Amino acid sequence: MLNAQHIEAIADELVQADRDRTTVPLLSARHPGMGIEDAYAVQALWARRRIEQGHRVVGHKIGLTSKAMQAATGITEPDYGVIFDDRVLENGTGVPFSDYSNVRIEVELAFVLAEPLTGPGCTLFDVLAATRYVVPALEILNSHIALEGRTVVDTISDNAALGAVVLGGRPVAVDAVDLRWVAALLYRNQTVEETGVSAGVLNHPATGVAWLADKLHQHGTFLAAGEIVLSGSFTRPLWVERGDTIHADYGSLGAITCRFE
Repeated sequence: MLNAQHIEAIADELVQADRDRTTVPLLSARHPGMGIEDAYAVQALWARRRIEQGHRVVGHKIGLTSKAMQAATGITEPDYGVIFDDRVLENGTGVPFSDYSNVRIEVELAFVLAEPLTGPGCTLFDVLAATRYVVPALEILNSHIALEGRTVVDTISDNAALGAVVLGGRPVAVDAVDLRWVAALLYRNQTVEETGVSAGVLNHPATGVAWLADKLHQHGTFLAAGEIVLSGSFTRPLWVERGDTIHADYGSLGAITCRFE
C-alpha cells in the first residue's frame, strides 16, 4: 500500500502529464508495491483535481471487458474510469490531434441511465430496467503513462486511459434490439480495420455496467441517473494518426464519424 503523500504525488504527476500532453514512466515499475486500491485512490484524487478546476462528472467508462481488449493489453480484469463533461464530443466533430499524447479508437455501446444503479448484487436485468437508452459510441484512448509493459495498476491510475467519447448514431431502447448482436465496422480512411459484435463484452454489454455498479459500491459511490456509461470495447484498439478520418458503421443503429485534425 502507498501512503497519502505518494498517492498525491502520482496524481499531480498525471495532472501535469495531461496538461503537457506527455507520458510518464511506468508507475508499476517505480512503485512495485502499488496495488489496485492504490491505483483507484490515485484516480479518485486526479478526478477531484479536475472537479476543483470546474469540470463535471457525467459518466463512467468500463475497460478491458472483452477478450479482444484483454489480449491486446495483456491485462485480464476489467477496470473503470471517470468521464467529464469536456470529454464528450459530438458526432462528426473535428478532433485536435495535438490534444492527446497518443490516440487509439475503440468501438462501444453507451448506456444512458434514467435511474441510479447501486451495488452490491447489481444484475444485468437491473441495468436494463434502469437504462433510458443505448447509443453507439467511440472511445478515444489517450495514455499518460508509457504503454510498453503497462499493468492494470498503471491503467487504473491513468483514468483507464480515457481521452474522450464521441456519441452518435441512433439511440434505442434496450428492448428494441438484441444488444448482444449489435455489430460494427470500424473504418480508418475508408478502409475497414476492425469489426466486432457487442456480445464480446462479457457475453452482454449490460453485464459490464452491472460489474461497474458493484465495483463503485466497494468505493463508496454509485451510478447516478443521467450518467453515460461506456460498457467496454468489442474491437481491438485502433491506432490513429494526424489527419485520419474514423468512421464506425453500426448498421441499423447508425454511424459515427470524426476526423483528427
